[in-house]
Amino acid sequence: MAHYFKPSTWALEPGSTKSGRWSNEDMDPVPPEKRSWTMLNFVAYWISDAWNLTRWQLASSMLAVGLSWRQALPAIAVAHIIIGAVMVLNGTIGARLHISFPIIARSSFGFWFSYFSVISRIVLSMFWGGVQAYNASQCLYQMLKAIWPSIASMPNHLPENAHITTSGMLSYFLLWLVMMPLMFVHPQQIRWLFVVKAVIVPPAMFAIFIWALVKVPLRSGLIEQRSTLSGSALSYAWLSAMNSAMGGLATLAVNIPDFTRYAKNERAQYIQALAVPVACTLVSFIGIAVTSAGVVMYGEILWNPLVMIDRWESRPAAFFVSFAFALAALSTNISANTISAATDLAALFPRYINLRRGQVLVGIVGSWAVVPWEILSSAEGFLSFMGGYTIFLGPFAGIMVADYWIVHRCKVDVPAMYTPHGRYRYTYGTNWRALLTMLLAIPPNIPGLIASINPAVEISGAYKVFSFAWLFGFFVSLCVYSALSLVFPAKETFVGEGSRDSDLKEDELDDKQYSEYTSGTSSGDV
Repeated sequence: MAHYFKPSTWALEPGSTKSGRWSNEDMDPVPPEKRSWTMLNFVAYWISDAWNLTRWQLASSMLAVGLSWRQALPAIAVAHIIIGAVMVLNGTIGARLHISFPIIARSSFGFWFSYFSVISRIVLSMFWGGVQAYNASQCLYQMLKAIWPSIASMPNHLPENAHITTSGMLSYFLLWLVMMPLMFVHPQQIRWLFVVKAVIVPPAMFAIFIWALVKVPLRSGLIEQRSTLSGSALSYAWLSAMNSAMGGLATLAVNIPDFTRYAKNERAQYIQALAVPVACTLVSFIGIAVTSAGVVMYGEILWNPLVMIDRWESRPAAFFVSFAFALAALSTNISANTISAATDLAALFPRYINLRRGQVLVGIVGSWAVVPWEILSSAEGFLSFMGGYTIFLGPFAGIMVADYWIVHRCKVDVPAMYTPHGRYRYTYGTNWRALLTMLLAIPPNIPGLIASINPAVEISGAYKVFSFAWLFGFFVSLCVYSALSLVFPAKETFVGEGSRDSDLKEDELDDKQYSEYTSGTSSGDV
């Protein structure tokens, strides 16, 4: 029994590269035989990701804070057009180099400073994973209620300020038991789950949409819905709504290389520029239309569709629609959160954690530590959560885009990303240009973040920048990092403009071997 507590017992076999303790098989560049994602797989992925309860809740919650559907829908469309473009820019890096986000980040942040972005994303992915898991558990509750209505009268032994009932906690635990086996699925095979979800979930949502139209025609529901805001309050509410829409995909805009590295070629993932705004805006419109109909039918804004399902008399309809929502939340959680956090953990501890072990760890810790029912207890709290973490992800995405496309002009040294002693060590492993950029892009949003968490705190007008935190962080970082890197270039990082460091350790990935490993693709000029 004692040997199970020895680190050597859990040590992984090194990858096929010579990067030694800095990599394992899951962190190595993806070999040609494992690059299996086609354009159709990416279309299925985004249909799968867009058609979920969270996207519906986001759009519907915008009505709850006072926007009309005419104001909310354009905010959602513009947000996803912008985020879709960033998705393709960062996705192309993964598709060309066949490496994941934690490895790519080393070329722009520096080997050691990249760990800041990686750790930040682990925390954010765990938070978001908890939210998706809780959404799925609410769907499971409706399924159980449709089969055994008596669960609705189960005695509650939890206090009101817990924001969850005993039956809700039971549903969450059962959902967690269902989710854990899926943590063992490798990203290379997970694409088939997206296909299944793309077949089942959209018809279910369209069925709800048709039901709402039958109950409340558009002329009586959606068309008559008006905004309760005006003036500057309306403007900032619109920007906040757009920022929240971006927040839903802000994590993926950074870590999309975790998936595009499996693409057959870089062209396969270009479809994201169209698939992201079309799929997400369509789902949002359905959510807004059904929520507006709910105002007429029930006299209140039911921004959570499960609350509406709870009032249905048809138990079979409630079961099947709830099943579709549960499948949507589970598959989105695995693709967008657990795999992302597992990839980051594997990069931090490559000797002991691979993707499978990382996903299991995230499934255990992330599902319980973030207390997601507190986050989702109100519409305003949900929007604050969605927008709050974008103050970090906007700058991360901006720096990545600037470094690869503007500063280094698509010429990078992949083998050097696998050692702390290579050309991307910068100054003691930190790229001061990225650090300074972060210090300029993040602090202006801190007052707004504080005000969103505790409205009672009096803060000057600077908090309004938080209304468009992702846009501010992305474009400020894009411009500042590009300017600093071009005025004060790190010449040792430019391929062909400086010599390789003479003090590389023997664990560095060999250039020639990597070239053979990727079937002749040059790592220096991609």
